[in-house]
Amino acid sequence: MYIVGTPIGNLGDITFRALETFKNVDIIACEDTRHTLELLTHFGIRKPLISCRAQNEEKAAEKIIELMKNGQNVAYASDAGTPGISDPGAVLAGSVRKAGYTVVPVPGPSAFATLVSVAGAGGKTLIFEGFLSPSPGKRRRRLRELIETGTAFVLYESPFRIVKLLTDLADIASDRRMVIGRELTKLHEEILEGTAADLRDDFAARNSIKGEFAVFVSGVKKVQLSDESTDN
Repeated sequence: MYIVGTPIGNLGDITFRALETFKNVDIIACEDTRHTLELLTHFGIRKPLISCRAQNEEKAAEKIIELMKNGQNVAYASDAGTPGISDPGAVLAGSVRKAGYTVVPVPGPSAFATLVSVAGAGGKTLIFEGFLSPSPGKRRRRLRELIETGTAFVLYESPFRIVKLLTDLADIASDRRMVIGRELTKLHEEILEGTAADLRDDFAARNSIKGEFAVFVSGVKKVQLSDESTDN
């Protein structure tokens, strides 16, 4: 089975190897068959598709293993980026390997790596957290834990909660340098740098916020948290 990275926005970012893999396998499993069908159609590829999303990943893995027992080669693609990184795919890869089959990585784009490449991050250590809990209390508690490490970290966030996230960061660690990537690799790509308060005010003033976000928060050697913030 092949775990295939796909573009996070710009279709030109797909690799030759990813296209060859899709062409050569018998079946393509994917997070959303409609989304992957659009990608394959764009490149003139026609293959049978089966669903393997977060809600059915364990059962889908069983079906995929049965297909592999019958001699079928399978590729897996999430909607965007590299599977298993804040996307389905990890359960599938683990199940297939446990069943005794080879799992082959076909590297590709990742919002995490894309943002870090332009963030100007220093140091050898970086924490990837992905999406935080939508619960305000849990989100703030985890943010405090991440800030207390003194290490840089990367988050993902939706357009519906980005202002709330930035508000929490402004309360907890107002002095941390941040770089935000919105709509990375897409037509309206936007990369902004500043404090959490500055970035919060920017987005809060907009009439509408669209696109997915990747958020880089810098690390510091000594950490001092604000006493004004409480977790509820």
